[in-house]
Amino acid sequence: MFAKIARERKSKITVSESRVYPKSVKNMMFELFKWALAIIVGFLILFPLWWIFVSSITPSGELFSNPIKYWPENPTLESYRYLIENAGLFRKIWDTAVIVGLSISIGMIVSVMAAFSFARFKSRGLSLAVIFLLGSMLIPDVVTARPLYDFLRYVQLYDTYTGLIILYISSIIPFSILILQSFLSDIPASIEEAALIDGCSFFQSLFYVTLPILKPAIATVCIVNFILCLNNFFTPLFYSNGISVLSTAITQLPLRDNMYAVPWDLVSAMGFIIILPITIFVGVFQRQIMEGIMAGGVKG
Repeated sequence: MFAKIARERKSKITVSESRVYPKSVKNMMFELFKWALAIIVGFLILFPLWWIFVSSITPSGELFSNPIKYWPENPTLESYRYLIENAGLFRKIWDTAVIVGLSISIGMIVSVMAAFSFARFKSRGLSLAVIFLLGSMLIPDVVTARPLYDFLRYVQLYDTYTGLIILYISSIIPFSILILQSFLSDIPASIEEAALIDGCSFFQSLFYVTLPILKPAIATVCIVNFILCLNNFFTPLFYSNGISVLSTAITQLPLRDNMYAVPWDLVSAMGFIIILPITIFVGVFQRQIMEGIMAGGVKG
């Protein structure tokens, strides 16, 4: 009898081991596939950035050498020096920082206030306002370019910091309100009501209760808006002449020896300067991005 029980237990262990082994192999193969896919995607994303950087430090005479060299024999910062001395690089960086910084700061204040109103107060007028506001996101910039151009010239805001900041703010507000309103809808209003019962005023409840909970969403929206504003090409190109930001500076590069040749080393240098702040910004705040995505994907 004991021998029969031992044989049955041994057969069960053998069956369980035969089931576990293929599963572990399957898991290992799945992990290898994920890592291989991550490496391939990472290479496809990072290699163009690497090539832009390498091209920016390669002398113009070696850019089209054959065979291809993935690191220049004589690396140089001549392209960056030329941009500083002849293209007004520092001025472009300053204009970009002022316009993008003020646009994001003012736009976030307006967006948080509007999103809170749309999420907490319900009426037919507010619902129509949300529909019209979000519907404005569907209108291409080219459609409104001519009337906005005439309007800015009429009110003397064409080619001014104020005019560009207003246009930048108007472009990021709909998206910001859409995301923040979604987050605020998941925050129960009973938290704010409890704060009011404990003696907080409306603004104290907003600043000390709601906004700290909304911090991941605000960080995520700020990062996305920073990338959108820095990459905005049409607005500064069409609505300004003397003010030059980094996104349009690549179209205003000075020519050197041959006026018909494209200065690819300068193009690469300017492209790397445009990409660098975005890369640093996302790298520093990647945790906030993930927290914002997770908070928006999980319903309370």
